[in-house]
Amino acid sequence: MNKIPTVFLRDPDDRKRTLPEVNPVCQWVVDGEGVPTRKYDGTCVMLDEAGAWWARREVRPGRTRPPGYQPVMTDEVTGKTVGWEPMANSAYARYHAEAVAGGGPGAPGTYELIGEKVNGNPERVTGHTLVRHAEADTFDVPRDFAGLRDWLLAHPQYEGIVWHHPDGRRAKLKHRDFAP
Repeated sequence: MNKIPTVFLRDPDDRKRTLPEVNPVCQWVVDGEGVPTRKYDGTCVMLDEAGAWWARREVRPGRTRPPGYQPVMTDEVTGKTVGWEPMANSAYARYHAEAVAGGGPGAPGTYELIGEKVNGNPERVTGHTLVRHAEADTFDVPRDFAGLRDWLLAHPQYEGIVWHHPDGRRAKLKHRDFAP
């Protein structure tokens, strides 16, 4: 799990906003490649090939990594390390167990845990559930800066869009990248 790059470059004076310049590693998105899917607002979890569940965890510089933590990458700008912690150690373990007990998935891969006790429940679901990332709702969206800005601002109920390229690359754009 690497951090998914944002389609457009960030404003160096306000890193919360994007500029109308394409991030070179995401040029494929504006070229019309990849499938755009809904970005759910929850927390990322993973079922590995051995059947173990993991929760995504960011560790800030100077902080102690939790027991069993598996780092994946460190962001050069923020210094935060992104990785996986055993689900049993996660603050979301109880809600994850509820989602799995309710008929959760059995296939290895990454999922978004959403529900009443996750991030204030912006998805407005009852209980807790898992949404497989590669199988999220797909959209027909513009591929240019102005078109994407207008589309996302017109759909505030979505956290954003994640594009999935057939070769495994991904790119994202969030509603808040354009919000005032």
